[in-house]
Amino acid sequence: MAEAQNSPTSGFAAAGGPPPVGSTTAGSIAVAAESTVATRMSAPPSFDVADFPVPHGREEEWRFTPLERLRGLHDGTAVATGEGVKTAVEAPEGVRVEVVGRDDARLGRAGKPVDRVAAQAYSAFEQASVVTVPKETVLTEPIRIAVHGEGGAAYGHQVIELGAFAEAVVVIDHTGDAVLAANVEYVLGDGAKLTVVSIQDWDEKAVHVAQHNALVGRDASFKSVVVTFGGDLVRLHPRVAYAGTGGEAELFGLYFTDAGQHQEHRLLVDHNVPHCKSNVAYKGALQGDDAHAVWIGDVLIEAKAEGTDTYEMNRNLVLTDGARVDSVPNLEIETGEIVGAGHASATGRFDDEQLFYLMARGIPEQDARRLVVRGFFAELVQQIGVPDIEERLIAKIEEELEASVG
Repeated sequence: MAEAQNSPTSGFAAAGGPPPVGSTTAGSIAVAAESTVATRMSAPPSFDVADFPVPHGREEEWRFTPLERLRGLHDGTAVATGEGVKTAVEAPEGVRVEVVGRDDARLGRAGKPVDRVAAQAYSAFEQASVVTVPKETVLTEPIRIAVHGEGGAAYGHQVIELGAFAEAVVVIDHTGDAVLAANVEYVLGDGAKLTVVSIQDWDEKAVHVAQHNALVGRDASFKSVVVTFGGDLVRLHPRVAYAGTGGEAELFGLYFTDAGQHQEHRLLVDHNVPHCKSNVAYKGALQGDDAHAVWIGDVLIEAKAEGTDTYEMNRNLVLTDGARVDSVPNLEIETGEIVGAGHASATGRFDDEQLFYLMARGIPEQDARRLVVRGFFAELVQQIGVPDIEERLIAKIEEELEASVG
């Protein structure tokens, strides 16, 4: 085919035929007259779980997801317990960390739930965590949010808000064992810059379903880096919309899907205002029997979004037999007055030419394979910008590689 304050908080209530491996899925480009509601989901967005029917797996938005492994998150039978998850926030001085009730006016501003699990999470959480970076505050250390599963079920809600011209890096680290459904909101004021690194390093039996909504202000910049390694089933739905012109969004992701794991990333970038940019790049590696990765990348350019510049890409590297990839990029354009729009998707095995080049220079085959995979992920790892997190992820990649090429 690259000294903080420690403030414990709780934002959680206890609680079609795919293409064969090696194929390239071209996705679709359509000139649409309908809104994203009509083309993206079976029901309009809503905070009320009753507005969404219980999915049966035949719906477009659920057809890749093994519903029986959701442990009741999709049908309301998952009961929150006191041992769901524990959350702790480490924030530099000047950052406000709060635990608020359901009636707080800051909740839900970045977007409504778009499926039953997200609506269930919004209807069931008891308290939300709100992290606020005041306007014109430029942080030199990251905000760190640790979400640790204690073995039970939980529903959660997290809000991260940056005032005008503020700058911050946020690391959200998921570990332990849990059955978790959550909504995460990112609200960027005008001229703000936010980088979020969301790490899914769950234990092998964990289930994690979450919707991430980002609302990008005028001339603001949003970067999301999603890293998924652990869990039995992880299904994430990052979404971006713009609150003013000149906004930029970069959505990066890397995932390493092991035997038996289901990892699903469903993205939507809604270009709903003029003169904004977006760039999406996700890469995954798979190994082992029944390893299943799903990537759905939707970009909508609305009729009023003249001057849009967007591109999305997904690449998958299959390391062993028995793995399966479903990759579907979609691009809908309602106006011809754009700067550029494109997408790409490819799935394949090791590049024999790369291996031959390295082995011809005296590098043993196993070491050569490791170098190829490290190079495959290197570009995205470098986007994180937090040295200790980058080192941890490189070590995790090495650990995963021991199973396939060690």
